[in-house]
Amino acid sequence: MPVVTRQIGPCFAAEVEGIDMTRPLSPDEVKAIHAGMDRYAVLVFHGQRIDDDQQLAFTKSLGEIELAVGTSLRAPDEYRLPTTFADVSNLDQHHKVFARDDRRRLFAIGNRLWHSDSSFKVVPAKYSLLHARAIPSKGGNTEFAYMPAAYDTLEAETKAEVEDLICEHSQIFSRQQLGFTDFTDEERARFKPVLQRLVRVHPGTGRKSLYLSSHAGTIVGWPVPEARFFLRDLVEHATQPEFVYSHKWRVGDLVMWDNRQTMHRARPFPAHEPRDMRRTTLKGDGPTVAQVAA
Repeated sequence: MPVVTRQIGPCFAAEVEGIDMTRPLSPDEVKAIHAGMDRYAVLVFHGQRIDDDQQLAFTKSLGEIELAVGTSLRAPDEYRLPTTFADVSNLDQHHKVFARDDRRRLFAIGNRLWHSDSSFKVVPAKYSLLHARAIPSKGGNTEFAYMPAAYDTLEAETKAEVEDLICEHSQIFSRQQLGFTDFTDEERARFKPVLQRLVRVHPGTGRKSLYLSSHAGTIVGWPVPEARFFLRDLVEHATQPEFVYSHKWRVGDLVMWDNRQTMHRARPFPAHEPRDMRRTTLKGDGPTVAQVAA
């Protein structure tokens, strides 16, 4: 069956038919998926009733896995899933919903801010692949913002201003926005800020994008209040309705997105209901600051 894509977002995002993740991908299918990601940045695959091994095999057929180690407040003996998965559920290692005041849950609420996965790592993520195993009765949508369009519609003066700016990214910055400051010394060291360009070039399309995230807390060489106000203005610009696709989840949906072209955020849902979402992630191409030399 041929791979067919149909655009569903305002200027990006597409549904894909013709892919069965329970079996290995052919070379032509791999090529079609990468081409679809370059073109649409977000791909939605419905009805994928797969297990962890099948999700992992599908992900590995597209590139090298990024391990989820040290990126949350779950201790190693509290992991529910292997480190080949990022556990973005609200469930503990016993598959029970976190208590409302559990610090692991409060830290994870930061995922409801606009962000790009692993921008707090020196080499940020390429693709993220999120599979819905259990969803709440309401809420819990994931929204995506298309950053090439956000860049294209900046005024010329702003494009010139952002071109060579470098930001510091850390999960400490994003959580502080929500009033979460309950970090141990070890966690503060682990979440030490890293540098990322504010404008990045997609290696497949050659298009420029704004590289924004709630993890971005400073601009190198700028006073902090001015930098944060400037970044907030850019996020408001980038998340206008004409740049945003909202995905309403069904069990069995797998949504994959290109972190080099998008921001995303989760939306609220009833705190007492399980939301079992399992993410595999592909490693990025390299440090974004390497573009400065280029």
